[in-house]
Amino acid sequence: MPIIAITREMGSLGKDVASGLGQNLGLPIFYHEVVEPLADRMRVRKSHVIRLIDGTAGLLERLTADKTSLAIFSADEIFDLAMQGQGAVVRGWGATHLLRDVPHAICVRVCAPLALRKRRMMERLNTDDDAAVSVEIHCNDESHTAIMRRNFGLQWTDPENYDVVFNTERVSVDECIDEVTRLVKSDAFAETPQSRRQLADLALAARVRAALRLSPLTRDAKVAVTASEGQVTLAGELGTDMLLAVAEVVDAVPGVEDFKYHSRPAEEAQAAAN
Repeated sequence: MPIIAITREMGSLGKDVASGLGQNLGLPIFYHEVVEPLADRMRVRKSHVIRLIDGTAGLLERLTADKTSLAIFSADEIFDLAMQGQGAVVRGWGATHLLRDVPHAICVRVCAPLALRKRRMMERLNTDDDAAVSVEIHCNDESHTAIMRRNFGLQWTDPENYDVVFNTERVSVDECIDEVTRLVKSDAFAETPQSRRQLADLALAARVRAALRLSPLTRDAKVAVTASEGQVTLAGELGTDMLLAVAEVVDAVPGVEDFKYHSRPAEEAQAAAN
């Protein structure tokens, strides 16, 4: 079943594209559904998670936010959704970059010029407060840029990070939907046993990272995680006590058949994992 990951700029009509794809293809659309499990894992209010993601969090919230846990747990949730096998449209949450290496996932960016986005938002909010809308768009853009750079080390607006980019100043919402639907039905993005295995490997590695972060004994372990057909490889610089704790946590993760550990400097291990 198709997986479509969409990122968008505020006021670009990306939400409309996602909604139309869901209706056109009979796929569930996921965005807010990720908030509650994230809030539960991080032990914060759902509103706190939403403000961190959309750029409206206050200074104290940003300074005290556990950004590492947010990145690790959100990745686990996204891969879990993708693994359900029913197909999905996933909006936001870094899904376009998390799923970039999955052959049957289509990664889409929807954008538009700033002036047009501002005008659309003013119409949507029924306001003539140009300054307030400009600030909201700026905060959202800056938050997205910071999150993508911190979590993935890339500039999210670069077109090479996506399979297709739409500028809704020139391309209508319906045309965006038609083009992505065409890609979904093409052989290039067909789900295969190999593409399913690649997704399963990425999902298992994300599940292990989340388990390590969730355990009080291993949450600070500096270790890179990769997986291949149930075999998990850990790379890092761990002391004996931490290694034993990590081994206990990893061994209990569903889907792990075996694992091995390579002692490598944390920076080198992380670079290899990326």
